[in-house]
Amino acid sequence: MLLIDRCFDAFQAKLTELREAESENISRAANVCAEAMLRGGVVHIYDTGHIINSELIQRAGGLAGLTPFNFGLSVSNANRYREKEPKPDAEAELVSLALKQSNIRAGDVLIVGTVSGNSVRPVELAIQARSAGVNVVAVTSLEYSSRLEPKHPSGKRLFEVADIVIDNHAPYGDAMLEVEGLEPKICPASGICAAIAMWAVTMGCVEAILAAGKTPTVYWSANLPDGMERLTRTQNEYGEKGY
Repeated sequence: MLLIDRCFDAFQAKLTELREAESENISRAANVCAEAMLRGGVVHIYDTGHIINSELIQRAGGLAGLTPFNFGLSVSNANRYREKEPKPDAEAELVSLALKQSNIRAGDVLIVGTVSGNSVRPVELAIQARSAGVNVVAVTSLEYSSRLEPKHPSGKRLFEVADIVIDNHAPYGDAMLEVEGLEPKICPASGICAAIAMWAVTMGCVEAILAAGKTPTVYWSANLPDGMERLTRTQNEYGEKGY
């Protein structure tokens, strides 16, 4: 079988698995997001780089209220004699400062995406956000993460500190296909599966807002003949309504 065919088959099987296993968690996340937005809250997205940090933002057919959250600190001080070691206390200070400088407030929703879920920063972010009254939704791989040693000083991984967990069903190591002549597997599952799961959350959120008798603010394509005018109107409408 051609690798292209195997790729489609593997993703089709994963999406069926995702739908069957995660529909309840996706619905829970959608309702939490809708409830927050209807109360004037905001849904923030923090992702370590596997699609959802850009896929959901200002997309045609997507919600205007989905807001990216990114932060970092760049320090250049390499020295071969002194190997760089993670400093969890510094990460905690950075996360605290980032939250203070952000627009994240109690009652908001923070979606945290990371396939491995064992890094210090996402876990610390989830812990501090929950302590501040923010609802945290994790998008991660339980099979992958549960087999990794946690790096956070609490001894926990992301799926162990979130309010709601959506498993993207990526396998251990992420890649799905073994290929003769290659040692590593190819075709990672986490990005596509996380994106589909989050679009399902978005659709559920739209449905819940409509069921509440409200009209959610949804983007038109900016590439339509009057797209830029529609974009401005959409953003102004969201700024007035908050959902």
